[in-house]
Amino acid sequence: MFQKTTFILLLLAIVSCKNSEANEKDKIKKTDWLLGKWENKVDEGSLSENWKRLNDSTFQAESFFIKDKDTLHFESITLQQKGEELFYNATVKGQNSDKPVPFKMTSETEKKLVFENPKHDYPQKITYTLITKDSLIAEISGIQLGKPSSEKYGMKKLE
Repeated sequence: MFQKTTFILLLLAIVSCKNSEANEKDKIKKTDWLLGKWENKVDEGSLSENWKRLNDSTFQAESFFIKDKDTLHFESITLQQKGEELFYNATVKGQNSDKPVPFKMTSETEKKLVFENPKHDYPQKITYTLITKDSLIAEISGIQLGKPSSEKYGMKKLE
């Protein structure tokens, strides 16, 4: 009887670990709607983000703002799941010693992702809100120069 009980407990432990591993990458799967090329064209220029899946726990994006033929801003982004947590890591050349700035996901729904880093100078919060399958709003916000500030970018999916 003891052997059967031990065997059953061991089997349950193995099965629950397998389920835990399968569920571990569920958080990043819920953000699949970010994948693809997004663009915002305005008189001042064009903002683009191109999101790709690297593997089952990491997405990568390039974000750039182009005016005429000049790239005014370039940012490399990774969205990475570590355990049960999701991190948005932004790297801007020439800032933060070229090291990524991590933003931890603090809130999520089916159509909204919120990442925060209260210690970062600006922004402290990055939000993506899916409006339709081919449009979203990207927003950065926080305290800048001692005052609340936010910028919103409506983006259309190109592919």
